[in-house]
Amino acid sequence: MRAFILLGYVALTIVLASCSSQAKIDKGSSDPSPAPSNSEEINGSSAEATEGDFVYRLVSDKEEYRKGEPVKVYGELEYIGDKDSVTIYHSASPFYFPITETTRNYGIAYIMDQPLLNTTIKRGELLREEYKRGGGYGEQDEKDYVDFIKSLWEDGFPEGHYVVDGYVDFYVQANTDGEDNKQSYKIQTDIDFDVKE
Repeated sequence: MRAFILLGYVALTIVLASCSSQAKIDKGSSDPSPAPSNSEEINGSSAEATEGDFVYRLVSDKEEYRKGEPVKVYGELEYIGDKDSVTIYHSASPFYFPITETTRNYGIAYIMDQPLLNTTIKRGELLREEYKRGGGYGEQDEKDYVDFIKSLWEDGFPEGHYVVDGYVDFYVQANTDGEDNKQSYKIQTDIDFDVKE
């Protein structure tokens, strides 16, 4: 019976996380608090990777948070190609935020629904998504890990050192010589932050 309750709770968490994840995809031009441009200074931790016509940025507002303080991590995708806009095809979101807590060596999975959706990005605009708490556990996991994940869900990030191995995963349809060809992208980078008492 306990296993069914646990599985129900994990399933509900996955559904809620994927729904909120999709709802938080913002286009830079319509975001009431605009995303920082390349010239604006970011006080926290940030990293950037470029592949083809796309730039992916991963940002944490701070390098160090206090326990119980909201951790603000977000990803941005920018199209820098020659067209006015491009349509990308992705799961519930193109953004993924798997995290490792390095002190305990605990992984915090970032679970994503897998429908096929598309988003059009205009050149020079930023597509942005904020990290929402993820993670999950099963019956075979150790009690310390289960307690860690429950604490993350209820109180925010426990004290520790965290590495975000963020990435975007999507494809574009390229029309070459009258044929539609898929061009896949998986652009990765990482940042880290600390949570202290």
